[in-house]
Amino acid sequence: MTEDTPAELPMRAAIVPVTPLQQNCSIVWCTETNKGAFIDPGGDIDRLLEAVEETGCEIEKILLTHGHADHAGAADELRERLGVPIEGPHIDDKFWIKDIPTSSAKYGFPGGRDFDSDRWLVGGDQVAVGNVTFDVYHCPGHTPGHVVFHQPETGVAFVGDVLFQGSIGRTDFPKGDHEQLIRSITTQLWPLGDDTAFVPGHGPMSTFGQERKTNPYVGGT
Repeated sequence: MTEDTPAELPMRAAIVPVTPLQQNCSIVWCTETNKGAFIDPGGDIDRLLEAVEETGCEIEKILLTHGHADHAGAADELRERLGVPIEGPHIDDKFWIKDIPTSSAKYGFPGGRDFDSDRWLVGGDQVAVGNVTFDVYHCPGHTPGHVVFHQPETGVAFVGDVLFQGSIGRTDFPKGDHEQLIRSITTQLWPLGDDTAFVPGHGPMSTFGQERKTNPYVGGT
């Protein structure tokens, strides 16, 4: 588990890679209330619960960027065990969530469950974790219902599989759309500012400014 935000900010975050695909599950929590959330708990539930104990926060909800199994496979079991709601993604990813039992087994972490979200999200929504508010951006392309969570006071975005350090999300899955993904990045993410740091679904963090300069897929856009 790695922590990536200083204590004096209103929100802190820790990253816990899970599943054989090493997906970045984030634990975020409000420093004022100590209320927290999982963002994209794909699997390895015991490991995630141990990480929560290390942070000392109290999980009050689960946030999902999209419906792929490595991001959402553990959401329903965690909802049941912790008694907390699931918020996200956009309802257009419901078909991916229904496929979780099959796809989680295919990729080597069987036991993922399908489910209905307690709150499907759309662009312009906000979600709260304690007293910290995240703005929701609908960013289709990798999947049709992909959303991004941006916390403006800390300048951090949780972008799932929309954007990576040096790369972008795959668009060869069902209902993927490369042109739409590029449009999501350039019209939804870039306006948040070059200084915005982001946690991708896989791999190391970066900033939007760095990717605008160096990313071969969206550099110069």
